[in-house]
Amino acid sequence: MRLLGKIREFFRSAGKNFTIELAMDLGTANTLIYLKGKGIIVNEPSVIAIDITTNQTIALGRQARDFLGRTPPHIRAERPLKDGVIADFDAAMAMIKGFLGMVFKPRFWLNPLLVIGVPSGITQVEKRAVKDSAYEAGARHIHLIEEPMAAAVGAGLDVERPLGNMVVDIGGGTTEVAIISLCATSYCESIRVAGDEMDEAILRYLQRNMHLEITLAQAEEIKIRIGCASAEESPDLGMMVTGKELGRGGPRTVELTSAHISEALEEPVDAILDTIRRALENAPPALLSDVKERGLVLTGGGALLSGLDRLIYRMTGVPAFIADDPLATVVTGCGMAIENPERWRRIFISSS
Repeated sequence: MRLLGKIREFFRSAGKNFTIELAMDLGTANTLIYLKGKGIIVNEPSVIAIDITTNQTIALGRQARDFLGRTPPHIRAERPLKDGVIADFDAAMAMIKGFLGMVFKPRFWLNPLLVIGVPSGITQVEKRAVKDSAYEAGARHIHLIEEPMAAAVGAGLDVERPLGNMVVDIGGGTTEVAIISLCATSYCESIRVAGDEMDEAILRYLQRNMHLEITLAQAEEIKIRIGCASAEESPDLGMMVTGKELGRGGPRTVELTSAHISEALEEPVDAILDTIRRALENAPPALLSDVKERGLVLTGGGALLSGLDRLIYRMTGVPAFIADDPLATVVTGCGMAIENPERWRRIFISSS
C-alpha cells in the first residue's frame, strides 16, 4: 500500500511538471497557438483537407488552403468554422488535433491546459462544441476568454483600472465591439459581418457590375492589395484580375481600382460603423468620456483595411488606432493569461 501511495504521489507531481500550457485563437480565417514561455508557434489558415473515403486528414493550414476549389471528388477541403463558431464538428476536431500535434505529441502523463478565445456572442451550445473539440484533440483543462477582452489585453489596454477602454476586433467571421473597464465588459456587441463578408461583397460586386466570376481566395487577395474603407481616405491603387466571364464562360481580365473596392465594401463597412455607433450611444457617460479622450483600438485582420481608422474618426469623432500586431492580439491576450493566471483569472468566462 505504501508503494502504491508513492506511485500515485509520483504521478500527481509529475502531472504538474509535465503540464503543457497553450493559448489558441481558433479563428474563422486563421488559427494561432501560443506556447507558455515561447510565444506564438503556430499561425496557420483554419483549413483542413480530408479524404472522405478513409476519413484521414490529407493537409492542414497553408497546404490545405491550396486545395480549396481544386480537389477531386474523394477529397474535401473546407474551413470548419463559420462566423467565428464551429460549423463542422468532426472537421474542426481533426483540425484542432492536427494543429496541437504541431506543438506536442499526446502522452498519458501529459496534462495539457488550453485557453481559447471565443466570440462574445457565442451560445452555450457553441461553447460546448468548442470545448468538446478541444477535449477530443487532447486538451485536459480548458478555459475560455471572450475575444474582445483577450484583444484588449493583447493590445496593451489598461483594462484593470476604472477607465473606459474600447476595442473593435474585426476577424474573419465576426466583428466584436466592446467597452471594457475593471476587467469587465460594460458593453459588448458581436455581429457576423467581418473579413469573410467583405470578401463575399467583393465577389458579388464583380458579378453584378463587371459580369465577372472569381473565387473567394481572389476576392481576399483583392481586399488585401487594394481594398479600402473609403476612397477619400486612401491612395488610389489598381490591379488586374482574371476570372470567368458570366454568360460566355471564357476567361476575362479587368482592371480594378481602390474606388471600385470601396464601393463594393460599403455595406459591410457601414454595418461595422453602425455597431461602433451603438456602442458609443450605450456607453455610460464617464466611460464614453474616457473613450473620447483615449480613442479606440482596432484589432484583427480587418483592422488592416486601408483608411478604416480615419473613416471611423470622421464618422464618430473618436480617434481610432491600429494595434501593433492586429492579427495576433487575441492569442497574445490569451497567452498573457496563461503566463500570469493569478492576475488575469477574472477574465475567464468558462473553465473546465
